[in-house]
Amino acid sequence: MKAINKRARFEYELTERLETGIVLNGGEAKAVRGGRVDLSRSFAKILGQELYLVNANIPVIGKKDYNSTRSRKLLAHKSEILALETKAKQQKLTIVPISMYNKGRLVKVELALGKPKRKFEKKESIKRRDIERELAREARGPKE
Repeated sequence: MKAINKRARFEYELTERLETGIVLNGGEAKAVRGGRVDLSRSFAKILGQELYLVNANIPVIGKKDYNSTRSRKLLAHKSEILALETKAKQQKLTIVPISMYNKGRLVKVELALGKPKRKFEKKESIKRRDIERELAREARGPKE
């Protein structure tokens, strides 16, 4: 199963990508395999020498007193974390999760460095998408 963060492509201009592992509880892994993941408001943060996924919603069915948006540790090499941290600080970028998916029995998270888009850039991308949709509709021709 693959959960995609559609808001990331709209909110950020994405550049460099990185695949990491994630530390999950048993119920969380089952929820990911079932596709019950929401990455829309999540981001990655570097605390100390470790990388964490913050505010990702992975609801587990049947558990009481469970925080579904807790911070989860991401598994990456120290050199990768250091490279991400330096690029993010130098260029004022955000580390954004793009997707979460299964790779065999493992769960992986794809991260990207993203520069936040300003409001006029978001409007411009919406206009471009609408124009492309209209052109595609005209190219198909009228229905018979």
